[in-house]
Amino acid sequence: MNCTRLGLSLLLLTALGCTAEEHGSEGSSHPKREGPGHSHWSYADKAQWKTDFPDCGGQMQSPINIDTNSTMYSRELQAIVLSGSNLDPSKRLGLMNNGHTVVLRLPESLTITDGYPQEYRAMQLHFHWGSPQGPGSEHTVDGHRYDGEIHVVYYNPRYNSIKQAMTQPDGLAVLAAFLQVGPEKNTHYQPLLEQLHEVQETGEETTVAGFNIRGLLPSNLDRYYRYRGSLTTPPCYQTVNWTVFNQTVLLSQEQLSVLETTLQGEDDEVLQNNFRLPQPLHGRGVLASFQAAVSPRRVPLPDSEQLGSSLHTGDVLAILFGILFAVTALAFLIYIYKQRSQSRRPDSHTKPNVIYTAATPEENMG
Repeated sequence: MNCTRLGLSLLLLTALGCTAEEHGSEGSSHPKREGPGHSHWSYADKAQWKTDFPDCGGQMQSPINIDTNSTMYSRELQAIVLSGSNLDPSKRLGLMNNGHTVVLRLPESLTITDGYPQEYRAMQLHFHWGSPQGPGSEHTVDGHRYDGEIHVVYYNPRYNSIKQAMTQPDGLAVLAAFLQVGPEKNTHYQPLLEQLHEVQETGEETTVAGFNIRGLLPSNLDRYYRYRGSLTTPPCYQTVNWTVFNQTVLLSQEQLSVLETTLQGEDDEVLQNNFRLPQPLHGRGVLASFQAAVSPRRVPLPDSEQLGSSLHTGDVLAILFGILFAVTALAFLIYIYKQRSQSRRPDSHTKPNVIYTAATPEENMG
């Protein structure tokens, strides 16, 4: 299938594995690698990505491990507000297996109207998953990997084209949510999962009747993490403003199995484990739209050890200073009490702490 025709319609991220150098008819195998700079890539040769696609070796790569103890609360992060998500069934959406994932093309009428400094328009959504033997989310939280992950990709309409937007610092925004096994089927996902058998082989396409795209995301869009990163597949452009929601999306075990076992990849084998491992932070900060308390489960990944160590030293000093201050204040109060023979205590202004468990699953709404 001519990738010039697919390039913009598949729209970035995993769809960007296809370039003009690839050719062939629908369903045919992709050409073999032909030395440095080749356009083909696979999850089996992730170590080669930075050689063939220089940006993949950059300092702002995605995904990352989100260390909840190191996130910084920001009052400026407002709830994500989506518009135009409830599509009429008469609207047909293209669904395609591009050999790396399944991609659903979205109309530009779907927008992010709040939660970012500017409006973003939808392009596509796709998924990452593991296998029956293990989970497959791309981002992790305190070292924990979830069953899968959905990415909804948007671009900044201030630029003349999507091709131009994808090279600009504020060009792309991706909404990401973790997929997790729950007690019952998620009806919002059925329109997609029921059509996967129609795109079983690489290059196959079909259409899906319009439905409420908002239902694919968590019910709570207020609590999330924000950081600057990249596409998680070649060419790994470092132009993505990531939003990773705290609340997971629940699917039944049967639904997750359909995602893990239905599609074939470029090697004509079952498409599984299509995720990239967390990348080093290189000093990047991760903001949170809510005040996250110390996580009860903390298993930092190797790439965040240096940053975590630095922050922990500061935490210890802060705790020691707090204890010393508290003891001094208590002694002063006792002294005042004895001198004036009055029982009087200053009001407490301590803010309530939010007890947080990373991405705690909740029942899906609607």
